[in-house]
Amino acid sequence: MDLAMVGLGRMGANMAERLVRGGHRVVGHDPGEEALTRAAGKGIEPAASLAAAVEALPTPRIVWLMIPAGALVDTLLDELQPLLSADDIVIDGGNSLYKDTVARAERLREHDLHYVDVGTSGGVWGLAEGYSMMVGGETAVVDSLAPLFETLAPAAGKGWGHVGPSGAGHFSKMIHNGIEYGMMQSYAEGFAILQKKTEFDLDLHQVAEIWRHGSVVRSWLLDLTANALDKNPALAGIAPYVSDSGEGRWTVAEAVELDVSAPVITLSLLERLRSRESDAFGDKLLAAMRNEFGGHAIKSD
Repeated sequence: MDLAMVGLGRMGANMAERLVRGGHRVVGHDPGEEALTRAAGKGIEPAASLAAAVEALPTPRIVWLMIPAGALVDTLLDELQPLLSADDIVIDGGNSLYKDTVARAERLREHDLHYVDVGTSGGVWGLAEGYSMMVGGETAVVDSLAPLFETLAPAAGKGWGHVGPSGAGHFSKMIHNGIEYGMMQSYAEGFAILQKKTEFDLDLHQVAEIWRHGSVVRSWLLDLTANALDKNPALAGIAPYVSDSGEGRWTVAEAVELDVSAPVITLSLLERLRSRESDAFGDKLLAAMRNEFGGHAIKSD
């Protein structure tokens, strides 16, 4: 199949390369000249502009977006829509908010265009291991794209599926990432307790390796944890600052909206926010209150 991959950052470029290896023709576009040069070395046909990428494809065209969620997607769709023809397909493989995806699908439908949302997991390992993909959109359109998903998936018939109408793919990926927050937080807390028990002088990498085989807590996240502890056992040079890209917030908001109790995911998000407080006013106030009611000592900066 022929398609254009728009956005040749690390994940987009890796996905495009896996598709090329699988026998598909990929025309790539990115505003960065360096990204285009790298892509050309992987068998991806570089296109200097969005228009050039679209013009290089036979109809009906397939344009796959791998760009950051938010206003940039809408800006790109504004530029892309006049370039497309009826029955062309736009795929959003980023982490867009599912409500935005539903609105974008309706907007493109007015121009006889199809919008498919692909919640994609696999990160930097996807090129070698394959990607997990949760796909939302019209059944006939998704079915027509199956050869692409099969090429990107970890194995034939595994790791991807059509989960529902427009928005369902991104919704499923949002919840996936919320669960990921909770799992990561649990591993982090457990290993922090192990590390604090200094009299046992535990080798955290050894413990992680033991748990990787036969344990009920084994997972790919644990595999990656073991890798990290092997390379840097004391985590030297890593600041205790954890970013978030939005999906955890959206998951918590959805849980509230649906009256679903999700304390683990919620607290894992709050812990990420707390990690960024280098001078927490709230903690200072707690110390001041303890001093006021009980005369407890205050520790100076």
